[in-house]
Amino acid sequence: MTAPETRRVVAALTKEGAVVRFCGGAVRDALVGVDAADVDLATPDPPETVTRLAAVAGLSTRPTGIDHGTVTVIADRRPFEVTTLRRDVETFGRRARVAFTDDWQADAARRDFTINALYADPEGRLHDFFDGAADLAAGRVRFIGEADRRIHEDALRILRFFRFHARFGKGAPDAESLAACRALASLARGLSGERVRQELFRLLIGPRPDYAVRLMAEAGVLEVVLPDATQIDRLARLAAREPEADALRRLGALLDRGADETATRLRLSNAETRRLLEMCPPLALAPSADEGARRRALYAYEAVRVRDGAWLALAETGDDRFTAWIEASKTWRRPKLPVGGEDAQRFGIAKGPSLGEALRRVEDAWIASGFTLDREACLALLSGRA
Repeated sequence: MTAPETRRVVAALTKEGAVVRFCGGAVRDALVGVDAADVDLATPDPPETVTRLAAVAGLSTRPTGIDHGTVTVIADRRPFEVTTLRRDVETFGRRARVAFTDDWQADAARRDFTINALYADPEGRLHDFFDGAADLAAGRVRFIGEADRRIHEDALRILRFFRFHARFGKGAPDAESLAACRALASLARGLSGERVRQELFRLLIGPRPDYAVRLMAEAGVLEVVLPDATQIDRLARLAAREPEADALRRLGALLDRGADETATRLRLSNAETRRLLEMCPPLALAPSADEGARRRALYAYEAVRVRDGAWLALAETGDDRFTAWIEASKTWRRPKLPVGGEDAQRFGIAKGPSLGEALRRVEDAWIASGFTLDREACLALLSGRA
């Protein structure tokens, strides 16, 4: 919040006397000593005033959510979402008809959880209308107002409850919030795959993903959004060992079947779908394989598939010998066969099946040598001299 680019934006937006406050996750994370990935601001000024003030200060803007009052202001290549204070006029699912306001408490009241309805002014003074700071200190994640009403406004808040509780919660979840999530779990069926994917991936790469998923299962939420996620213990073991969280691999750890249906439900990209399918079941790797065997497998399959298979095998068995596979996959650079089709044609091998078969014989010998055969040796094999 004290970075030079942040101060530039604050100075620009307060030039004519308007009040600007940091809001949401940036304030929440600052209170628990975590660097905020994004710094969002709120102001009573309408979007056109925000845009004008930014331009006067030499800052560029993007109308990222202009209809709902959000303008992205860019300072020194860093984006800041600046949103005009709003109050809900009418809510219907994810969408709401809003009106701009200068009432900070009305703006706070439309947020999901008390810990996300915090504001701080540029001098660092906290503005907390719903005891969010106390909840944060106590490790309590609770909805603002009536939990069931907030879920009816947007069912994605069910998943967000479990994600935030896993990250900030201490002890048992808030009873009223959990009961509402359990009672209204079926509403999550109506969520778009893209929104569920985004929230699930955030949950999976967060702290204690297995704890969050287990709570979702106990509340009947998991069977609605991810019915084939049965391997929670394997997810727990993977999360405990994996140095850098990989959301797709953690999703794969949860599944023994249903990868096709899961990929379709979550609207995964083609590349993500292919990778998930290759993890269910994962590539079979021998923990005792020597370096040569590992290199041959890496040549035959993409490095990411080998790495995924090794991580899932390690999570399944606890056998530390799979770490050799993981390390080998990190440094692997696929070598190129020293000969090709033009070489085969120079030896009188015509295009077609015979040419492919000849190159495969040479490639098999090259692989068996540990990729040590040079071009001359491969040419000799191709010509029939060796």
